[in-house]
Amino acid sequence: MATKHNTQATLTRRAALALGAAATLAPQTTASAEPRDLLITGGPIYTGLGDGERVEAVVTRGDRIVFAGELPDARGLAKDARQIDLGGAAAYPGFTDCHCHLTEVGLALMTLDLVGVGSVAELQARLKAWAIRQPTGPIQGGGWIETHWPEHRFPTRADLDAVVPDRPVLLSRADGHAVVVNSRALEVSHIGASTPNPPGGEILRDASGAATGMIIDNAQALVRPAFPKPDAATLLEATTRADTLYRSRGWTGVHHMSVSEEYLTILRAMAARGALGLRVDNYMDVDFAAEVFATGPSADPTGRVRLRGIKLYADGALGSRGAALLAPYSDRPESTGLVRTTPEAMVGYMQKAKAVNAQVAVHAIGDRGNRNVLNAMAQVLGPGHTDRRWRIEHAQILALDDIPRFAAMGVTASMQTSHAIGDLYFAPARLGDERLEGAYAWRSLLESGALVCGGTDAPVEKGDPLIEFYAAVYRHALNGFSAPDWGLDQVLSRSQALALYTSSAARAVGREHDLGTLEVGKRADLSVFSKDLMTVEPPEILKAKAVMTVSDGRVMFER
Repeated sequence: MATKHNTQATLTRRAALALGAAATLAPQTTASAEPRDLLITGGPIYTGLGDGERVEAVVTRGDRIVFAGELPDARGLAKDARQIDLGGAAAYPGFTDCHCHLTEVGLALMTLDLVGVGSVAELQARLKAWAIRQPTGPIQGGGWIETHWPEHRFPTRADLDAVVPDRPVLLSRADGHAVVVNSRALEVSHIGASTPNPPGGEILRDASGAATGMIIDNAQALVRPAFPKPDAATLLEATTRADTLYRSRGWTGVHHMSVSEEYLTILRAMAARGALGLRVDNYMDVDFAAEVFATGPSADPTGRVRLRGIKLYADGALGSRGAALLAPYSDRPESTGLVRTTPEAMVGYMQKAKAVNAQVAVHAIGDRGNRNVLNAMAQVLGPGHTDRRWRIEHAQILALDDIPRFAAMGVTASMQTSHAIGDLYFAPARLGDERLEGAYAWRSLLESGALVCGGTDAPVEKGDPLIEFYAAVYRHALNGFSAPDWGLDQVLSRSQALALYTSSAARAVGREHDLGTLEVGKRADLSVFSKDLMTVEPPEILKAKAVMTVSDGRVMFER
């Protein structure tokens, strides 16, 4: 996902469309409402314990589970409770998105949506239509991905100039690690043939040395000042929309990545007035980490907004060839990607986090990026296993001999299964056959003993738990496509997939005694979907809908 410089322009492939529909979905209660005792029955209820353990009923009292078992026993404990008949829908421990950019999910609605554009020509058409509707000021948008385009290339400034030549335009690639800008944006940003690449970034150039308009990773800082940042009111609206949308999809919590001080302030204010339905564990962008470096982890008075640690970036993304590789890209032999934070700088940040017992979460895509992070963590944490719950976000491409290091060191692999079913269209060209063995290797990591938790990276991906579950257990594209080099041996069992978003999500933030399974004494967080994800055929998973979310015993969404 993009850095803080991408705040308004980093967009989803699909979230903008979904947000429009979600604007009409109001939660049935707010976090300030007193929870009413609940008796939930009438469908399969999976506790998250064992291999697919089910119960007939769950009873909640206040914010806790007081019973999980047979229905006759439940009735005796819940005479005055609200009875919820699932009507055949299936309930699970509350689903948590272990890696998302919540406010950016909301901001996606407010900029030009390029989700699903199929060519340079279609991108130009959408840009033209937007420019007519918004006739003044800079234009920001994104969500495009070129891997299926007939042109077989990135867009360029010339493509944008042909539509909007007179005001700055910035359009983000879906992964947020690359943007294309027009000539006016380059001009006001003072980027020319002699502008050097900054550390960890690249200005792509044509044969003459002129900038093509494609700006990669840390180089985006050169063009961002030409575009307005969202004000506090916009950020509040975006966060509110995202919170509502996420509850309507079946999420009860998120691990919020690359957080700014503004974002954290807004979340705390929302929670204080009972307007935040999600649990939010925050990992601060390292440039905004003064509070966590001073105090260590903390929680607001409601307990719904927790400050956990810091977020770093080791490298870029595979699609824009910014992921740091040990050997050159197969389709660009002159490049091994970008190192966005040097190992020396990472060690310094990690030492500061360790001193206050804060968690460290590091974005790493390529095998060199992941190795750099593992080496830095080993240097700071010392030999052997630790229980600090430090994390590598994405962990997409791993050298095979680095896979066992996660379990040996106690490092969590925070992965997004939907990345595989999109990236595997182009990953073989980027990596070649040999490196694919360590690509998106969820099962290999689990079998090595590592803790693997599951997220979405929304708004890079849609942020839908059903898509993530489908990808984890089937590893086929949404249209059913797969190929021999897609690593189908890495698919997970249904119970393993469920754990990614429930029990493992809780462990990743040190809340396994409070969340992640449906057990007496734990917080009453449940996600309910219209189909039984543990038994239906994989394509049917995508047809399911979230029908209810419960958090702390409060019904936060009810379809």
